[in-house]
Amino acid sequence: MVSPAQLPFEQPQPLQVPPRLRVLQSQGAVHRVRTAVGHDAWLVTDYAHVRELLGDDRLGRSHPDPQNAARTGESALFGGPLGDFVTEHADHARMRALLQPHFSPKHMRALRPRIDALTAQLLDQLATSETPADLHAAVAVPLPILVICELLGVPYDDRDQFRAWTEAAANINDRSISEQGLGNLFGYGMRLVEAKRQEPGDDVISRLCATDGVSTEEAAMLSMALLFAGHETTVVQIGMGTLLLLANPDQWNALHDDPGLTPNAVEEILRAPGKGGGGIPRYARTDMEIDGVGISVGDLVLLDNGAANHDPAVFAEPDRVDITRQAAHLTFGHGLRYCIGAPLARMELQAVFSQLISCFPTMRLAVPAEGLTVRKDVLTGGLTALPVTWDR
Repeated sequence: MVSPAQLPFEQPQPLQVPPRLRVLQSQGAVHRVRTAVGHDAWLVTDYAHVRELLGDDRLGRSHPDPQNAARTGESALFGGPLGDFVTEHADHARMRALLQPHFSPKHMRALRPRIDALTAQLLDQLATSETPADLHAAVAVPLPILVICELLGVPYDDRDQFRAWTEAAANINDRSISEQGLGNLFGYGMRLVEAKRQEPGDDVISRLCATDGVSTEEAAMLSMALLFAGHETTVVQIGMGTLLLLANPDQWNALHDDPGLTPNAVEEILRAPGKGGGGIPRYARTDMEIDGVGISVGDLVLLDNGAANHDPAVFAEPDRVDITRQAAHLTFGHGLRYCIGAPLARMELQAVFSQLISCFPTMRLAVPAEGLTVRKDVLTGGLTALPVTWDR
């Protein structure tokens, strides 16, 4: 009997699909794996099944016996099951109903000029800095934090504190650190909500506070979930997207020559970086079958959207970066749990890549891509630094 593959898969280079994952993909759609903490799970790696299962209500984030559920890691927030097994579907529907209006096309259109202006300010500051400069610290980190602070009504001066808490909450190696970070973040959210009840503004937290039936605790929980999801993942995407284009100068030059390709280039930036394996965790709510493999109720099923984004049945030459590619990726999920913040993330990425290349057409990596370090201690991963240089 073949031993389960061990997660996370070794990834020699930040942009490449792990070789072990590529081998598994060639062998079928569903694979027995062992998570980083030694628990058994099923890994689904092909596009068709991942897309279908993302919208399958036989899978969920809760578990009938959460204390004994398999875990992906030690993060208190994402390492194991979330929510109540009995009420999960209703709770999720309520959450989306409360949050969706704040990401409506109207709200996003109103925010776009501000995102463009913030991006321009950060790039102006970068242009005056010494080279090599760290684009991660100069642009990738501050822009999403500035944007989410304005959207939610969170003081930007608090950024170092809440970023430390979100990073702690996302720690996948030490549950005590994760639990403490989560507790600190929730406490911060409670204080913000109380302050907004006294002095409301034109922001998401104030509007949540004014919504009938939303308690202080619920408003704090939702606000801090948005604060976490609204900046951590976009920080990663800006850094990895810049690296992707710099490592493929033909694509950098193509985007410079035709800025109209920016929206399409952003979709390729979201698709193309190779992930270390794992994907989106779900638990089987009933006995079921996936591609002929029997899954038992309570089993951990990992929907590997990163692997799906490199499925050769859907993406021709999936390891080739092509900013004119048209096929739809699964980075934001699919179906009822499709990422609420996807329009915001797209706007931020479009702002960065529509301005970065025109401002710095000669930008290049200051170190080999192989020498860059990807974080392995937090859920979102991402680069620790991105040294770049350019001709003045």
